[in-house]
Amino acid sequence: MMLIIEKKHLVIALMCCLLVLAVPLAYGSGRSDAVTVSAQAGNWGLSFQEEGKTPVGNATSEFLAQYDAYYAGEPDEKVIYLTFDAGYENGYTPAILDALKKHNVKAAFFVVGNYIESCPELVKRMVDEGHIVGNHTYSHPDMSKISDLESFRKEIESLEECYRQATGQEMQKFYRPPQGKYSEQNLKNAQDIGYQTVFWSLAYVDWYVDQQPTHEEAFSKLISRIHPGAVVLLHSTSRTNAEILDELLTRWEDMGYTFGTLDQLTRGEQNQMVSRLSLHVDRARSLRSLG
Repeated sequence: MMLIIEKKHLVIALMCCLLVLAVPLAYGSGRSDAVTVSAQAGNWGLSFQEEGKTPVGNATSEFLAQYDAYYAGEPDEKVIYLTFDAGYENGYTPAILDALKKHNVKAAFFVVGNYIESCPELVKRMVDEGHIVGNHTYSHPDMSKISDLESFRKEIESLEECYRQATGQEMQKFYRPPQGKYSEQNLKNAQDIGYQTVFWSLAYVDWYVDQQPTHEEAFSKLISRIHPGAVVLLHSTSRTNAEILDELLTRWEDMGYTFGTLDQLTRGEQNQMVSRLSLHVDRARSLRSLG
């Protein structure tokens, strides 16, 4: 654990140093290549502009990265990061876990307090089978309305305690805002208590238990919109998801995709950010020397 923390701090320190170098050089050249979109308060949203490509989020990867937040992986690597939101148990998680085990796919399950309290055996199974159990807050509130750190911390740490009691382990520090509702202050709060925020780059309407999509409707969304580096959000309450997951994983595999974990996603994005900043510094230096 200490080695991981030290590596993360080293990456952050290097990023800060590179930014210090890059900013004056970029302004000295009279141009700026960085365009970011910030987030005040609202819902996470996506715009799919080209099939097979990463959709555009309502905050850029560069903006999110400064708060250790992510929504997609590398656009040139055919890797899928599969995640499930679990607000309650609807009877379908065992089948989902069976399909994941059959394909040797490790996913992330973002759970809330009542899920752990009512289904500790399923949470233990997730852990035993190598899945990440992430923090979806204790009571599933609109986190964009919570700005102070202590109230934010209470939601997060209350769930950590539930997880600790159920598993005897410490929860991995991945956070997903309920319903994708967030603010820039939320991102900062999560970062301040050591969490990485994980949004998504592919989801579909699967959460209405009485209006479940047909298999064909599900496949039409999940196959046509898959893309390299996709962070896929599914709901474990969905009957359709439980029924199609085995075939869905097979189809994605037949398309040449493999599956990664969130810790691999975040490590890879940190390394890529350092590389991009290094290239920006080199480009800015070249422009300055030419000027």
